Amino acid sequence: MIQIDDVVVSLDVIREKFICNLDACKGICCIEGDAGAPVEQEEIAQLEAVLPVVWDDLSAEARAVIDQQGVVYADEDGDMVTSIVNGKDCVFTCYDEKGYCFCAIEKAYREGKVDFYKPVSCHLYPIRVGDYGPYKGLNYHRWNVCKAAELLGRKENVAVYQFLKEPLIRRFGAAWYQELEIAVEELKQRHLI
Repeated sequence: MIQIDDVVVSLDVIREKFICNLDACKGICCIEGDAGAPVEQEEIAQLEAVLPVVWDDLSAEARAVIDQQGVVYADEDGDMVTSIVNGKDCVFTCYDEKGYCFCAIEKAYREGKVDFYKPVSCHLYPIRVGDYGPYKGLNYHRWNVCKAAELLGRKENVAVYQFLKEPLIRRFGAAWYQELEIAVEELKQRHLI
């Protein structure tokens, strides 16, 4: 592990390779799992603010869930997560003509309709941020549905932290990311990775 400021980064985030391969997985990370996507407290208001913009892109089932319980709920651990449909789909998922799943919020962002990209936990995936008192921990989350992403990452030689540069900067800042790159280079020069 390496530490930058109050963030401890698992070496798996640096060593493992990863590039999302939407053609292989079709966005399954938005529709599989046992809970919705983790949401930070300040993101709840942002999710509610973008709701009118993305409402028509959401399924009737998703709109019913939102009407009944809102955009988030507390999971078994008491963490706030996006609401889900039928125990799996995030309420913000949509499908294109090929059956690929995508985020309605991200779509609206890319079209210039909103200034909120999507929850940072989604943007950072497959990195999960753990809260350890005064420290945050960045861990690589392995999931069999992402096997194609691991293979593509190995083929292109792109590490998890490199693939996730944009969301890491979004969450921790450009100076923090630059420190991460410096730390990685030092580890490489010392043959520790």
